[in-house]
This record gives sequence, structure tokens and C-alpha cells, in this order.
Amino acid sequence: MKIKIIREGHRKEGSMARSDLYRTEKYAAELQEIIKDCSDLEEWVESKITKAADYLSSVKHYLEAQVARKMGALEEEYMHIEDGIYEDGSPLSEDFDFFEPLDEESLEEAEYQGRKVTLNKPTRGDVKKFKVYVKDPKTGNVKKVNFGDPNMRIKKSNPARRKSFRARHNCDNPGPKTKARYWSCKKW
Repeated sequence: MKIKIIREGHRKEGSMARSDLYRTEKYAAELQEIIKDCSDLEEWVESKITKAADYLSSVKHYLEAQVARKMGALEEEYMHIEDGIYEDGSPLSEDFDFFEPLDEESLEEAEYQGRKVTLNKPTRGDVKKFKVYVKDPKTGNVKKVNFGDPNMRIKKSNPARRKSFRARHNCDNPGPKTKARYWSCKKW
């Protein structure tokens, strides 16, 4: 009997999700009527729309992958990074030469403006897309580094875009951890 209750609960979750999606679709259509191409929106409005689109995209792709896995269309293969190549034949490993493995020492906690923060761990940002707290080796102080455009999506799976980004930002020499370029390059 408990199994039936659990299964019914899952059916209701699907129904609730569909109801939410229906409302979301309705709101999106209404917003498309209100917002014109030349509209100047406040930053918080743009941010909320971008987040909503990102969340929906994530769920869609996750569920599509689940269905594909069940049908056997997605077989997960793992390869060593040294073995990987891009479509153009260039080796994948060259992009990862400067990455340093994270160890317990690099993820220590520190205090920044009276709050406990984890060092060297990028998280969602408040000013920019991401933020990370680092210890400045020159001063010994904890510094917050903001990086990434909140209105752009990273498409690092596209080898041409990845190569262009890394060349444009000189990612072969990313600079110190206290600069945004280092962390942007590390994300790419």
C-alpha cells in the first residue's frame, strides 16, 4: 500500500510541474508582448529572465538525456584527457596544461568582511556571473574576484569558440589567481 501512495505522489509531482510549465508558458507569452526589442530593462529583470531560461534549459536537457539513456542511445564513455582530440584533430590536453589539481590545502576557509568564505572555489556571483575568494600572496589579505558576463552563456563545448576565447584572453599565461582572467580561463 505504501508503494501506491509513493507512486501517486510522483504522478502528482508531474502534474504540478506541468501546471507550473503551463503558467510559465503563459507568462512568457505575455512578457514577449510587453517587452520589445528596443526595451531598456532594469538589470534585475534581465537577470531573472536569464536565470529562468537557464533553469528550464537545464531541466529540458537533463530529462532528454534520461530518456536517451533509458533507450540506450547514450552510452557513457570516459577517456583520459591525454587521449582526447577536437574535431579539427588538435589535442585536447593542450588546453589543460596549467590547471592545477585542487587539494585540501587550496580549499581552506578564511574570513572576508566578517564572513567565513571558502578560498579558491568559484560560486555564482552577485556583481558578475561568478565570484571567487582568494588570498593575495603580496598582502596576505583575502580578496574577492568577480568574473564573467552575467548576460552571456559559456559554450565551451564548441571547440572553435573555446579556442578563440583562450587565444583572445591569452589563457596560455593566465596570470595570478587574484585576477579575473585566471578564473575565466580556468572555466574555459
